[in-house]
Amino acid sequence: MAARIVPGASEDLATAYRRLNAAYQQTLRYAEDVRRLYQQVQRSIYQSLLGLANALEAKDPYTRGHSERVGAVSRSLAQALGLSAPEAETIGQAGLLHDIGKIGVPEAVLRKRGALEPDEWELMRRHPLIGAQIVAPFEFFAAGALTIRHHHERCDGDGYPDGLVGEAIPLGARIVAVVDVFDALTSDRPYRAALPRDEALEHLRGQAGRTLDARIVTAFLELARELPLAEPNVGDRAPLAPGRTIALR
Repeated sequence: MAARIVPGASEDLATAYRRLNAAYQQTLRYAEDVRRLYQQVQRSIYQSLLGLANALEAKDPYTRGHSERVGAVSRSLAQALGLSAPEAETIGQAGLLHDIGKIGVPEAVLRKRGALEPDEWELMRRHPLIGAQIVAPFEFFAAGALTIRHHHERCDGDGYPDGLVGEAIPLGARIVAVVDVFDALTSDRPYRAALPRDEALEHLRGQAGRTLDARIVTAFLELARELPLAEPNVGDRAPLAPGRTIALR
């Protein structure tokens, strides 16, 4: 029996298809608009956080340029370790903002030339927590918040704030820690003069597998050949005495 063709059925089907396709295209455009808006919000939030970081560097001239260098080199180091572009970007942003919590540390403590007293160290050691709390409300930056919170952890468990050990420390934090240590050592601080590059690199080698991740240190040593030196001349500072313990804040 031959199939019965209903007059106008094909036209109705074509019309329905066109309407469905138009609705689909409109949904795609709406999704793209939402994506662009979300990215704009992310950029605006990040720029606001960057403003806080710049305010910190204005407050503490001895760290001027430090955050920018740590962010840029952390991004490059993450890429050298084979991380994806989005992961490397998040680590670079966290490196740029890693010290943002120092905005809550009294200026007298930040700029103290001598050794910190126990109560002053307690204030200083809070800055990773404060920094993580500042960025915590932004869900898109959750991995960055973890990096900021844990960038002073050490592989032997002797770091802060949580005393994490080895690979329990987030990878981003381990990357930023290596870069942070090197940049801090090669730039003047209120409490000590900058170290020569070779001496700072030797310090990293000595800490590989102890306080710093050995694989990351190895990758950094390769990358360090191309790094520009910091400009540490903020003011006259007594050089380190031979054998003196290197304290990083």
